[in-house]
Amino acid sequence: MADRTSHTITELLHRVGDDPEAFNALLPHVYQQLRDLAAARLRGERPDHTLQPTALVHEAYLKLAGAAAAPFADRGHFFRVAARAMRQILVDHARARNAAKRTAVDAEFVAEAATGPDATDVVAVDEALGRLARLDVRQAQVIELRYFAGLGIEETAVALGVSPATVKRDWMVARAWLQQQIGDR
Repeated sequence: MADRTSHTITELLHRVGDDPEAFNALLPHVYQQLRDLAAARLRGERPDHTLQPTALVHEAYLKLAGAAAAPFADRGHFFRVAARAMRQILVDHARARNAAKRTAVDAEFVAEAATGPDATDVVAVDEALGRLARLDVRQAQVIELRYFAGLGIEETAVALGVSPATVKRDWMVARAWLQQQIGDR
C-alpha cells in the first residue's frame, strides 16, 4: 500500500505543471506529512504562538499552489519547496508580530516582551540563512529542512539526495556558523 501511495504522489507531482487538478489531488496524499512537519516546527516556537499546525499547512499549501506552474522533480523537491514556504510564513508572522510590538506602548506588554520569548529569533535565523545560502546552498537547505520543516537526519538526506553522514556534517558546520552569526539566542 505504501508503494502504491508513493507512486501516486510521484505521478501527481510530475503532472502538476500540465494538469491543474493534479495539485488538488495531491493534498490528501501529503497532508498528514505536511501537518507533522508543521507541528514539529511549531513545537520550537514560543508557547503563545498564534499560528497552529493546520493553519501553517494551509498557508503553505496555498503558497505551493501559487508556485505549482512547473512539475516537481520528486518528493524531495516538493518537501524542500514546502519547507521554504513554511519558513517564509513563519518569518512573515514573526516580522508582523515584531512590528506590532514596536507600535505598542502598553507598559505591561513592554515588560512581558523584555522577559518572554521573542519572535526575533526566527527572523535572525532567516536573515543569517540567506547569507549562508550565498556561501553554501546545501548547508542552508539542511538548516531549512531541519529547523523550519522539522525533518530528521535521514529524512533530510532523502530530500536532498545525499548521505546521512553528509547531512550530519553540514548540520554541524552550518549550526556553528549560524551560532556565530546570530549569537546565543
